[in-house]
Amino acid sequence: MESMKLPKHIGIILDGNGRWAKSRGKARIEGHKQGLKTLEKVVEHASELNIKYLTVYAFSTENWNRPEAEVNFLMTTFEKYLKDAIKKSNDRDVKFNILGSRDRLTESAVKLIDELEEKTKNKTGITFNVAVNYGGRDEIVRAIKKIDTSDIDGLTIDEFSNYLDTAGMPDPDLIIRTSGECRVSGFLLWQLAYAEFYFTDIHWPDFDKEELIKAIDSYSKRDRRMGSIK
Repeated sequence: MESMKLPKHIGIILDGNGRWAKSRGKARIEGHKQGLKTLEKVVEHASELNIKYLTVYAFSTENWNRPEAEVNFLMTTFEKYLKDAIKKSNDRDVKFNILGSRDRLTESAVKLIDELEEKTKNKTGITFNVAVNYGGRDEIVRAIKKIDTSDIDGLTIDEFSNYLDTAGMPDPDLIIRTSGECRVSGFLLWQLAYAEFYFTDIHWPDFDKEELIKAIDSYSKRDRRMGSIK
């Protein structure tokens, strides 16, 4: 890892929980349970590798269209995850941010989000962003609604970024998508303008430190010119 050029910010589209479960003759819910365990480990791995920002796509605005039982399970699991993260916050140097619209989340979930973000706001280790009820187009529309239209003529790209859910953070350098799909599905549409992409056939529950290092190694070998010529 010492010779690798590390990305400062990694985004991951968590995909394949259901396919992982199906391949083992299990219910989709079992795939989500294993995926959550993998998520916990990957946050630790990213921190150990000195990644400063990690953003994961956990639940999109379109995921509400999934079967009601699955959605209810995911939302209940999300609240349990928030409670657990709050309990562990004193022992971990992780700053949490929950990205996305809170309109469809329960009042209890919103309170837990506020508590977790408040408790970890001064942490100096890895910044961990979890995108829930998130869509890139929705984020851009929400950002536009925050802008003072009387001053819009002078609005710059950098200033617009300050209205996004990731305000104050660097854009992702590397986007990883698991489970063989090669699309972004509305993830960080504004922020990924110059991100590098890494697609793997590995289902999310099987994604481990070795796979994370493979992605970072691939990134480190690329020539990022950001539109210029070297």
